[in-house]
Amino acid sequence: MYVVMVYDLEADRTQKALKLGRRYLTHVQNSVLEGEISEGDLATLKDEIDDLLIPGESTIIYELSSDTLLNRTVYGDDPTEGQRFL
Repeated sequence: MYVVMVYDLEADRTQKALKLGRRYLTHVQNSVLEGEISEGDLATLKDEIDDLLIPGESTIIYELSSDTLLNRTVYGDDPTEGQRFL
């Protein structure tokens, strides 16, 4: 499964979300990670995010069940180049 994770945490806490997300996904832009992930790892990631967040913070995970649903265009340098196998 391919996912995109977007997080919005207090400025002094963003590194915690980034560190967590990088265990499963590729960091592509400020507060954005994406990549292939197993259903089990996704469930673990969701649990860990839920434990991390405090009131006023949020994380959105977009799940794409099929790579045929993904149309990804990058302008400029692609931080995932050489890491994606779609």
